[in-house]
Amino acid sequence: MLLSLNKLEVEMVIGDMPEERTRTQKVRIDAEFEVPEKAADTDELGDTVDYAALKERIETALKTAAPKLIERAAKIAYESVKEFGPRKIKVTKSGAIKGLESASVEYP
Repeated sequence: MLLSLNKLEVEMVIGDMPEERTRTQKVRIDAEFEVPEKAADTDELGDTVDYAALKERIETALKTAAPKLIERAAKIAYESVKEFGPRKIKVTKSGAIKGLESASVEYP
């Protein structure tokens, strides 16, 4: 069974340019987790992954680290929830370059 977190917005310092290091920007996180099928039978939160806890872990890790690159942000987000069995984490940053809607990276 697959659990997806979609479009988690994190307001954080990210970017390599000096002006980017002085302000926060929004990044969007999408993540996929393998979850036990047992939860579909028991209907109990304890039998699956608490996505509120996942959200908090990812946000805290990214805000604390303040990485320069989205590649690093994706690895940090993945590592922050590794014990919950993520399949992949995608980080999307909008507005980094004029004329480019967004850039994203998936880890692993």
